[in-house]
Amino acid sequence: MHEKTNLAPVHGNYHGYYTKRPPTQDPRLSLLPSSLFKGRRVLDVGCNEGWVTCEIAQRFGAKRVVGVDIDDTLVRLAWKHRRSVWSQQGPPGSGDGQNQEEDHSYEKSRKRRRSSSPTEDDHRPQQVVADYFPASCEHMFGPLPIPDAASQEDASDIFPHNVAFRTADWVNHVIPDDAEGYDIVLVFSISKWIHLNGGDEGLLRFFRRVYQVLGPRGTFVLEPQEWDTYGKAKRMDPKLKENAKSLKLRPDDFERILQDIGFGPAQHLGKAGDGGRS
Repeated sequence: MHEKTNLAPVHGNYHGYYTKRPPTQDPRLSLLPSSLFKGRRVLDVGCNEGWVTCEIAQRFGAKRVVGVDIDDTLVRLAWKHRRSVWSQQGPPGSGDGQNQEEDHSYEKSRKRRRSSSPTEDDHRPQQVVADYFPASCEHMFGPLPIPDAASQEDASDIFPHNVAFRTADWVNHVIPDDAEGYDIVLVFSISKWIHLNGGDEGLLRFFRRVYQVLGPRGTFVLEPQEWDTYGKAKRMDPKLKENAKSLKLRPDDFERILQDIGFGPAQHLGKAGDGGRS
């Protein structure tokens, strides 16, 4: 006799989530200022398979990106995706288009500064070229090994060493990375699931946790899910359906609640993807 288990993604932990979204260059990130992540510590709550997490770490110059998800299977897939993205990344100087223009601009400035700052350029991060090798290379030959960060100066701030993943119910449990705090907390498409699982108090606890781990002038990037999407979600599980009956807060209340907690006025940056807002 086997007990029936509920495999529904009751935390929004959809497997195959990114098969419905662009494989690279998530449109939600395009709504954000291009310099937002540069040199910053970032927490991606509900990272799923880590596609957005890796994109921020690789393309946006983040110092450190931590992805956390409640689903350990997804977290293991995120680590695997990190190695896959690394395997397709081109060697330094292999870019074209914008990357080549940036390299050319840098070379010109380097000549101007050579006499006054002879050692400054030695520590310049190497230009990252994403998606340089086709995915077929990895399928045919396997993923490339990730070099030891200790063998490279300042490698810990460069992809793939600047990204890590944790399995945790972050709303209710601290992870070691929290101790150092973050400059940015990113929350894409999971506010509904936190609300349905934890009720109004669980959502408030989550918002307070975000406020606590953000440093001075930190940024909370939230893509709230609209109230009319709760109906389909709560039908996934009897517990969610029961919890939904007692919900008094609505997504339209989030802005006021966040300001009551201590956040500044919200900036509305538009919509992207499947009706989401950043």
